[in-house]
Amino acid sequence: MKKFSRIIQYISRYKGLLVVYFVFALLANFFGLIALGALSPFMDVLFKSGAADAHHASIDSTAVGALKDYIVDIMNGPHGKTGALVFICLLIVFTTLLKNLFLYLSSYISNPIRSATITFLRNDVYEKILSLPIGYFTERRKGDLISRMTNDIYEIESSVISTLEGLIKDPITILGYLIYMVYLSPTLSLFLLILLPVTGFLIGRVSRSLKRQSKAASEKLGESLSVLDETLGGIRIIKGFGAEALLRMRFFRINDSLYHIRNRMNRRRDLASPLTEVLGVIILSIILYYGGRLVFSKELQPGDLIAYIAVFAILINPAKNLSTSFSNIQRGAAAMARVEELLKANVSVQEDPQPVNLGTFRQRIEFRRVSFAYEEASILEDIDLVIEKGKTVALVGSSGAGKSTLADLVPRFHDVTGGELLIDGINIRRYSLASLRAQMSIVTQEPILFNDTIAANIALGKPDATMEEIMEAARIANAHGFIMQKEEGYQTNIGDRGNKLSGGEKQRLTIARALLKNPPILILDEATSSLDTESERLVQDAINKMMQHRTSIVIAHRLSTIRHADEIIVLQKGRIVERGTHDELIGLEGFYRRLVEMQEVK
Repeated sequence: MKKFSRIIQYISRYKGLLVVYFVFALLANFFGLIALGALSPFMDVLFKSGAADAHHASIDSTAVGALKDYIVDIMNGPHGKTGALVFICLLIVFTTLLKNLFLYLSSYISNPIRSATITFLRNDVYEKILSLPIGYFTERRKGDLISRMTNDIYEIESSVISTLEGLIKDPITILGYLIYMVYLSPTLSLFLLILLPVTGFLIGRVSRSLKRQSKAASEKLGESLSVLDETLGGIRIIKGFGAEALLRMRFFRINDSLYHIRNRMNRRRDLASPLTEVLGVIILSIILYYGGRLVFSKELQPGDLIAYIAVFAILINPAKNLSTSFSNIQRGAAAMARVEELLKANVSVQEDPQPVNLGTFRQRIEFRRVSFAYEEASILEDIDLVIEKGKTVALVGSSGAGKSTLADLVPRFHDVTGGELLIDGINIRRYSLASLRAQMSIVTQEPILFNDTIAANIALGKPDATMEEIMEAARIANAHGFIMQKEEGYQTNIGDRGNKLSGGEKQRLTIARALLKNPPILILDEATSSLDTESERLVQDAINKMMQHRTSIVIAHRLSTIRHADEIIVLQKGRIVERGTHDELIGLEGFYRRLVEMQEVK
């Protein structure tokens, strides 16, 4: 059970409800045994003259003795054996009704606990995804992470949680019924104890449980997967704009709705089983009544196996459930291990225990002999670079030279493995992540947008922005014109990943988003490289406006983006091989000039 310690920890939050659940389970089995125990005096009514010779007691000999005395009084009354027969049949119906009422109440209590446990697990997994560093996602397939969040958690819900519930209820039922069956017939019980596990195993293998989710639950589950997919695809933007809390609350809200929908589904589902059994016992009681009348009239020979067979028939279902518990535990253990692996993943970018708040960027960003290696692969080596406030520094080089990695060190998407990275003379590890990233905006090569309105996408880094502020940022980004041409303007939903917009429109929205946040530091990662000429002109104009009076780190291949940079840093295999202005580097006739001539920089 050590593998499921997290599940047990979630369940333990509901200790009071668990006690009530256990009491209801005991009461359900108590009334079930009374209903079965009533078959013994039923036989006495059929074949004995009184209760003195009765020998098949239920769970309490005194109670059964009193019951038999009462039945004898009825038999001696005006209604005779027929009256006693009616009383026993009604007693069986009533006690069975109580049994199934308590079964339903126990399920009514356990299902919210079960759903809440899975809700807690999903929330913890999602929050863990938000806290993991960028490097974690570069080496893992997004589909695998989504599978852990969906299929594996569903497997845990359908196998482990239901099995843990059954391990409380089913053994109580089986133990009580087996004791009574041994009392009825030790010989038959010995034979039964051999066949029952085999029968239960075969029934468990043959029977299949088909679970269908309602349309509403499917839609909510789809929404949660959509948010998760957007989180995995846009994790850099979410972290860069400090939008973890916004996305967390959006996901929690959808997941909470799914929790309530599933509760209603489970309650309706659990009502079917006790209702079916109550109706079945009513029919059985009618059959017993008329069968007894036939015995009285000597038209039918009684069988001593009636009571025993009745107990055995009711025992089949819990025995079948228990026989499949071990396979379910093993099946769920594999899924739990995958989820635990994600939950225990190392968060390499750790918050300082006593972080310093970076109120305002004032002076410079400084790399002092910075190195970065991932596992055994060296990405950056001995980087010395100073970026003064208000200056623009461009990073160029071949693919894999380390440009994006160098830029990612500034917002602490990764931590340096050697040297120091300082902002205003303080190591950035000392700053709180929220205050550090609040000083930055990021525009990436691939526009990262979310399935929401245009206004909500622009306001991602500043959720409390007014519509006037959103519109002003859009105007500066050359986006206001095309937005107003949309049927719903700023309230237009742009679809999954903004697929209702063109590439240039999407990129201008990301620039408007960066502008609205109004940070002192900009990181532009090849923001125009994937655009056509007309879109590039509009986007570049917006970028030029955005870069005014800001400190900018620009990763670009196109000359139009970097030719006016204050300093161009040329990287090759993780090292700075050249640095200077555009004209200075052209004059060197070195690596930078070859890049220009090869049109890697145009």
